[in-house]
Parts: sequence; C-alpha cells; structure tokens
Amino acid sequence: MKFNLSTQISLSHVSKKLYCPDDVFELSRVTQLEQIRTTIYETNSEGSIVVAKRIASLIREHQQAGKKIVLSLALGRSTRDIVAELVRMHKEDGLSFSNVILFDLFEYYPLHDAATGNHAQLHNQLISLVDIDPANVHTIPCDLKESEIMAFCTEYEKSIIAEGGIDFMLLGIGRRGNIGFNEPGSQFSSQTRLVLLDNNSKEDARVLFGNTEQVPVSAITMGIDTIMQSKEVVLVAWGDHKAGVVKDAIETPFSTACPASVLQQHKNAQVIIDLSAASSLTRINQPWVVTSCEWDDQLIRRAVVWLCQQINKPILKLTNKDYNDFGLSELITQFGSAYNCNIKVFNDLQHTITGWPGGKPNADDTNRPERAKPFPKDIVIFSPHPDDDVISMGGTFARLIKQGHNVHVAYETSGCIAVCDEEVVRFMDFMKGYKLMHLPEDQVIDKKYDEYMNFFHNEKVGDNDTREILNLKALIRRGEATAACRFMGLPTDHIHFLNLPFYETGTIKKGPLTQADVDIVKALLEEVKPQEIFAAGDLADPHGTHRVCLDAVLAALDDLKHTAAWDEWLKDCRIWMYRGAWMEWELDLIEMAVPMSPEELRFKRNSILKHASQMESAPFMGNDERLFWQRAEDRNHETAKLYADLGLANYEAIEAFVQYHIL
Repeated sequence: MKFNLSTQISLSHVSKKLYCPDDVFELSRVTQLEQIRTTIYETNSEGSIVVAKRIASLIREHQQAGKKIVLSLALGRSTRDIVAELVRMHKEDGLSFSNVILFDLFEYYPLHDAATGNHAQLHNQLISLVDIDPANVHTIPCDLKESEIMAFCTEYEKSIIAEGGIDFMLLGIGRRGNIGFNEPGSQFSSQTRLVLLDNNSKEDARVLFGNTEQVPVSAITMGIDTIMQSKEVVLVAWGDHKAGVVKDAIETPFSTACPASVLQQHKNAQVIIDLSAASSLTRINQPWVVTSCEWDDQLIRRAVVWLCQQINKPILKLTNKDYNDFGLSELITQFGSAYNCNIKVFNDLQHTITGWPGGKPNADDTNRPERAKPFPKDIVIFSPHPDDDVISMGGTFARLIKQGHNVHVAYETSGCIAVCDEEVVRFMDFMKGYKLMHLPEDQVIDKKYDEYMNFFHNEKVGDNDTREILNLKALIRRGEATAACRFMGLPTDHIHFLNLPFYETGTIKKGPLTQADVDIVKALLEEVKPQEIFAAGDLADPHGTHRVCLDAVLAALDDLKHTAAWDEWLKDCRIWMYRGAWMEWELDLIEMAVPMSPEELRFKRNSILKHASQMESAPFMGNDERLFWQRAEDRNHETAKLYADLGLANYEAIEAFVQYHIL
C-alpha cells in the first residue's frame, strides 16, 4: 500500500535539464541567478537519503583519521527523514556514532515539561537509538534561571570552540527565512543568545505544544555568526509551502530580512530541496529567463500569462516586440507570430471555464474540461475537515446539486480539536434550557454540565480534552456540516462522516496514515462508484491534515485500480483537486474554472457561515487575520480578476480545479 502518493504529484512537467543539467555549461546557465549552491531532487525522500549519506560519509572519514566530528542537526519536519535514515544506517549498515559530538541548535525557554522540547525530540529520534556517548551531547538547558542565561550562552560558544568548531551543520528554514530561531532582523554577527519568538515561529512550533498559547515565549538559539563559523552547512526544504522563502534565500540579495540568505556568504554551504520547494526558483518557474526551453502547452501558458503581468496587457494585445523584449523570442519562432501564440493561449484558458462542473448534457464536450456523459453523475466530494468543502468549492458544490447530479460529501476527519471550550459550554447551556422545558427532573444534563465546567476550570497548560469532550466537539462540527449541506440542498443520507483514525489522537500531533484509514475511504468509493471525485489538493497546508487526507484518497484509488472496480467504474472516473483553504491554484495549472455570480458567491458565504464554531473563535485561524469566508471570497475574486486581466470574461468570482491522473 502506497501512503504517500501526494509526494509524487507533478503539477507541471519540469524538464530534467532544469534541475539535473547534463553538463557544467548548462548548470552554469540555469543557476545564474542563484547565489547559493543548490541541488534539486525529484522527491524529498531522495534528497533526504543524499544528505544522510553525506553525514555518514563525514562520520566515517573522521573515524578513519582517528578524529571526532562535531555536528549540529536541526530537528523538524524537514530533517526528520534524514535523522531516520541515519538511525537505519546505524542499525543495518553498522554506522557508529561513537566519535560524534553533538550540539543542540536551539531549545525553547522556559519549558515546564522538558519532554516537549527540541532536545527531547532529538533524543527520542536519534540519540537514544544510536551509540553516541552521552558525554558528547551538548544540550541547552530549558530550566536555567534568567540570571544564568547570558553566562551559559558565553560558555556554550566556548564549548563549540573547544571542540574545534562545528564540522557539519544541518538546517531547516522557517516560513520567514529563519534558521534556528534567528528571525528576520537578527544581526549577522549574533551568537548564542535568548530570543523572543514571533507569531510565525510560535505557529511553526504549535505541533509540539498543542496550540500556540502553550508555545514558550522565547528560545535560546545559536546565532547567525555561530552557524556561519561551521565548516559545512546544508539547508534542506521540502514542499510547496517552502517555495517562496527558498527563492528569497537563494536568489534575492542577502539581508537580515531573510536570515537564511546569509548562507550566500558561506564558503561551503549548499541548499538541498525537492521540486516542490524549488517551484518558485527562476530556473523552474520562469526557465525562459535563463535558458532555452522545452515548450509544452502548460509552459507556454505560464510564459504568456507571466508576460501579460509584466507589461500589464491582456493576451490578445501582446506583440512580437513584447515577446522579444522579455526573452520569449523562442515562442515567436515556434508559432510564427505573436498573434498565433496569443490565440492558442487565449483559447486554452477560455476552454477551462465552464458553468457545468459535472459536464453539460447533450452538448459537444470536445473543448470542455468535464465530459457530458454520463448524466447525471454520481459524485463524491472529499473534505478533510467538516468545512473545507464549502470554503474551497462551495459554489461548485451548490451547482453540482442544482444541475441534478447525485452528490455525496465525505468528511474525512471529525475536526474535533478545532473547537473551543466555549462552544461546548454554549451548547450545554442550550441543553440545560431544553431540559428545563421538557425534563426538569432529569439530572443527567446538570451533572454533565458541572463535570465539563469543572474540567475546563481546572484544565492546565498541556492537558488534553477527555474523549467525551472531544466527542462533543466532533458532534458540534457534525451539526454545522449537516446544516451547511442542508442549506445546499443535499439529502442528509448523502453526508458521510468518515472519522479517519489517524486524526483521532486528541492532540494536534496526528498518527500516521494506515490501512485502516484507507479501507474506510475505499469502502465509500466502492459503495458510491462515482464518475467524478473532488478532493483537497492543498499540499501547502501548514498543519499537514489536508495532505494526509489526500493521501488516503489516492491510496484507496491506487488499491482499487488493481481490482474489478477499474473496469467497472474507476477507469472512467475523473478526479479533480481543489484548493482554497490556504492558497489557490496558479493560473497555468488550472484545468477547470467554475465562475460564480454575485448571488452565488453570497450563497457560498452563507454556507460557510453555518460553521459557527470556525468563525472568530476558531483555534487554528493561523496568522491570516481574515475569517475563512473572507479568505475564500478574496481568493475567488482574485482568480476571476486574473482571468479578466488577461482579456477573458469578467466574472464576480471563480473556483479552480486541477485534474489528478491515477498513477
């Protein structure tokens, strides 16, 4: 069973010469705007193994020379697979850590529970699993007195120097370019010190502590100068959500605004990333700027849209001179004139627009994104949380129902941890009032009310909700989702609450995707036998749940393709991925665009508002101050504006989709 098929999604074809050039001349050409040596791998697994092998090689080289090696390994989602591979090498390949000296990169401060800290994670995932000498592990204490911090930081720097300096430094990169906890504005001359954490860093650390309120206000971290003194530095990043900051670190002039950019000044630093994290680099995103291209329809569309945005012109007004002035003369050579290229791209974009997301019956579907037959279709909409369906594709959802399709919606997780305690109290107040009206002598509601209030009153930082309270919170989310579906006109027997087990840990940290999760999804698919599927493709979801939910759907489809379901219904099933919770599809990727009128957009907003617990008091709003309905509308407006600016129809709003092809 393949549980990570989302990592194999290639949203756009990238010529291998752009990330794996054949010779040094081509390498020099495509990397001319990059200020740090950068290596791109197709997947994060491939890149992680390469980095682990480099570390292992250095360890063995020092062992053969009878020397110790000093390492500092950042631990996080980006480096977890690297550390796991090192442990595998120890257990299976005999890699010894007996000569390794390890320095913590940072530690949260103050920590009430050391088990939640950075060093505890490193101990659990590496130190306790290999033969490193505990005396060679230099930690940053989480229980220092405030008066002791400055002296400790000074001694920590001296300890590094006494060991001969750091031989190899492994780094991740934060969402604003921070390395360690050196956030924007950190001085390049900084050394180990106490820093206050900004909201972005707290959000990144939330997975360790349950919520941002429980994240310590500060951390003790190696400084930028400390990092720069390392003999070799490797920074790794994986995934779409790191693409923007990776570009800032590699291609923009180094400055304190992006601390990772200082690595441009290091003599032996490199960045190792996957194609997703590299997607904003010029050689991947605008390859025509640095080299000749292997032009396909998608790259042509991207180039023309980019050109329109550079000079603020609609597609059909572009001239030969425009193409030549901006390095796109190859397209003029290929098409003969700007006019021919303009028409081709204009028609391609025009054909993505449809008011019939389930296919228009009795119509020529040659140039439509969704086929006309069969009609009506059996359709399943998969929603990671009980509101992603209406937030991301509420307009399309409503239209599919209105146009007569047999729509089912499947909520993959209960969403219970995203409900505030106050919501439980509000519903219990209602229950007490109802009891007084009809069952005044029944004491069950009163007892439960007192039990829950007592729990909330005595709840301490780090405490988890009881299973009963989590079930109540899930019930609240279920009620809101049912209300939204009823508002849409969906029969209640077409609403499916899957409650995938991976999510039901009661904490932010989820379990791994397992066969049990996939079997639940597979059972629904086998029951409905859909001709069309919609699934969340928010691969940049900072919390990871969307990606896991997508993996559950893709794993179920992958399993079913080897059964009779393939010939029965699966081979003729279209799978559409939507976004909207965190970002929207880039214009060159969009394959179906569903426009909405002002009235339809208002209807979508009202369906989102049915999820009352997810409005202003929702615990996981992130750093975006807009409410979910506002984010959705702004993204839908922006997509429509992009189409209008290119000279296409000017709609109020547009929801966009990309097709997934079963691998």
